[in-house]
Amino acid sequence: MSPPLFPQHVIAKKRDGGVLSASEIQAFVRGATDGSWADYQLSALLMAIFLRGMTPEETAAYTDAMMRSGTVADLAVVPGIKVDKHSTGGVGDKVSIPLAPMVVACGVPVPMISGRGLGHSGGTLDKLESIPGFRTDLSLEGYCAQVARIGCALIGQTKDLAPADKKLYALRDVTATVECIPLICGSILSKKLAEGIDALVLDVKFGRGAFMKTEAEARELAEALVRVGRAGGKEVRALLTAMDQPLGRAVGNALEVAESIACLRGEGPDDLMAVTVALGAQMLMLGGVAADVTEAEAKLHEVVANGRALEKFREIIAAQGGDPAVIDEPERLPRAAIQLLVPAPADGIVADVDAMEVALTALSLGAGRARAEDTIDPAVGVADLVKIGEPVRAGATLCTVHASDEAKARAAAARLAGAIRVADVRPPDPRLIAGLMG
Repeated sequence: MSPPLFPQHVIAKKRDGGVLSASEIQAFVRGATDGSWADYQLSALLMAIFLRGMTPEETAAYTDAMMRSGTVADLAVVPGIKVDKHSTGGVGDKVSIPLAPMVVACGVPVPMISGRGLGHSGGTLDKLESIPGFRTDLSLEGYCAQVARIGCALIGQTKDLAPADKKLYALRDVTATVECIPLICGSILSKKLAEGIDALVLDVKFGRGAFMKTEAEARELAEALVRVGRAGGKEVRALLTAMDQPLGRAVGNALEVAESIACLRGEGPDDLMAVTVALGAQMLMLGGVAADVTEAEAKLHEVVANGRALEKFREIIAAQGGDPAVIDEPERLPRAAIQLLVPAPADGIVADVDAMEVALTALSLGAGRARAEDTIDPAVGVADLVKIGEPVRAGATLCTVHASDEAKARAAAARLAGAIRVADVRPPDPRLIAGLMG
């Protein structure tokens, strides 16, 4: 019989640069799940991992233990290869909303468990819940049944899936240990692997509005995620995408849903559609319904053109208690009391749209959360954003502020005027997709 594993011994081993065994990692995760490790002990080991790192084998063992801290969904009754997508977060990143119905309309089941926004990065759940009546709190049984019935469910993490992650992420957030690739891998992949998928496509973002600021950091994270996901028995691919300017032309929950509906009508912004189709193509190939990128992209464009993707989104909304009439009447979505235009200061070409400044402005209007307990206003945000490289005339609209009151609108407009730069010379075309891993 093995001797008991005392928390202080495991902490000391990692503190001194040692490699933790699978059983030591399991003890740590079990301690977070059942409360047998104190918060200060969990925090101490998180800091030791942050400072000393983890080997690929440790990271794989940590992810597996996190996944097994709760229930692993069984979607074996759902025919086909189940594929999900995950983004590391960005500004105006509403890709999941049009992407899921497009992929399902092409014949690939998409079980999708998403998160809420915190800080500058928006959350898919908050966006979906701006649709009147839409419920993201399905039970695990309801989630599995809906995927079997219509090929897709768009829900939040249930209490049964990877419960250790909720505890450990909260501690990472308050102990300055968030920016650690092994811990990020465990957090992302434990939830994704527990949802019953066969394959996963990742959108790893870099730039001012992203979690990873440089392409090199994003590549390192993408490589780790692909490696650990494959160690967990899943096929995983990752796209590296830029996040220096917002994705699309809207930032804010209801505004982004309206833009997502426009995408499904074939009327979405070019950059948003490009990222959505690029991710969707990888999902179709992993799902076994397309042999290559060309065939996959053609299928995705076809289901938008013939309306099948839009109808699938209508079906998802109805299945989750939402008002499907928003598909035909987006004005049913929450609308802000004040809309204030931000004018261009002079003739010229848009040289920069600072994603982080736009995100923080939207946050100041109430579109996001500075703290987990904050309440979101689904109607507010920024719309009609210009894109880098577009010509503008003096007085033309750079963007529209959607606010709950005049004072907030004026303050946001002033901030956005400084975030959008107009110049005389056309800047280089911004890069959008920087590479594919896996």
